[in-house]
Amino acid sequence: MASGTWCLNEFKNPRPLARDGVGPSCVGLPAGVWPTMLDFFVERFPAITRAVWQARMAQGLVIDEHGGAVKPERPYQGHLRVYYYRAVASEPRIPFDEAVLFQNAHLVVADKPHFLPVVPSGHYLQETLLLRLKRKLGLTDLVPLHRIDRDTAGLVLFSVQPATRAAYSVLFSQSRIRKTYEAIAPWREDLTLPLTRESRIVEAGHFMLQHEISGEPNAITQVELITQRGELAHYRLRPVTGKRHQLRVHMAALGLPIVGDGLYPTLTPEGQTDYVHPLQLLAKSIEFVDPLSGEQRRFESQHSLKLT
Repeated sequence: MASGTWCLNEFKNPRPLARDGVGPSCVGLPAGVWPTMLDFFVERFPAITRAVWQARMAQGLVIDEHGGAVKPERPYQGHLRVYYYRAVASEPRIPFDEAVLFQNAHLVVADKPHFLPVVPSGHYLQETLLLRLKRKLGLTDLVPLHRIDRDTAGLVLFSVQPATRAAYSVLFSQSRIRKTYEAIAPWREDLTLPLTRESRIVEAGHFMLQHEISGEPNAITQVELITQRGELAHYRLRPVTGKRHQLRVHMAALGLPIVGDGLYPTLTPEGQTDYVHPLQLLAKSIEFVDPLSGEQRRFESQHSLKLT
C-alpha cells in the first residue's frame, strides 16, 4: 500500500474508531527490515516529520488492527494493518453550507456545495461533508455510498447503518442508479448533439489526473444541450459509467472544457481557492428504486447553474 487511506474498516478486536467524528487512515505494513515502527512511518510518509510521528504515537494516535498501541520504539512487524489519526494544523471553515434533502432510518441525501470534500483527505478533515453531517445529525455510522469531486456541487447519498448498507451499495455497482449532471462549457457549433462519448479512461502520469487512451471503452457519457448563449452553453450530462473525473475528461476531450476546471485540459498550480469562480459542474438529480421499500425515489439539487 503506497500511502495511507481514509478507511471504514473495523478492528479485529472491536473498539471505537472515530475521534471527534473522524475515523482513522490506515496503512498495510509490507514485509521489511525497518528497525522500528517509527522508522517505517518516517520513510513511508516523508512529508511528515519524525517528531510529528513520535508525538502521535506518544498520544495513542497510532494503533494496530488488534487495538494495540504502536509506540515509537516498537519493533517493526510486517503483514499488519495500522490505523493512525490525522491532524490538520490549520483548517479554516469552507464558507458554504450543505443541506439535507432526505433522511430516514437507512438513507441520507445531502446537497453539497462547491469546494467541500465528501470525505477527509489531504488538508481537509473536519471541513468535509461527512464530518459535518455526522456532527449535525448525530449519526456515527454514516458512510458515503459514492463520492463527487470537491470542486463539484450537488447530490451525495449516505448509508446510515451497516445492516442495510450493502443493499444500497449494489445499486451503484450494478448501475441501477440514474444520475444526471449539468455543466457550463464552451459552445461548438460543429458538434451534433445529443451525442454519446465512449472511451477508455485510466490514471495519467500525475496522481490528480485521468486521461483517455486507446482500447476497450470503460467510460460512457451522454451529452445533451439544454440551452446556448454566445460562446457558452448549458449541458446535461448522464454518466452511464462511473470512472473518476469521467465527465471532466470527456468534456475536455470533446473540446468543451467545463468552465472553472483547473485540471482539464490543463493542470493549473494549486493556490488560494477562488470561491468566486467555482467549477461549473453540478450533480443535479439522482433516481433509483429503493431496494428496501420498493419505492421509486428521485432527488434534485437545490443548486443551479446559469449562463452569464
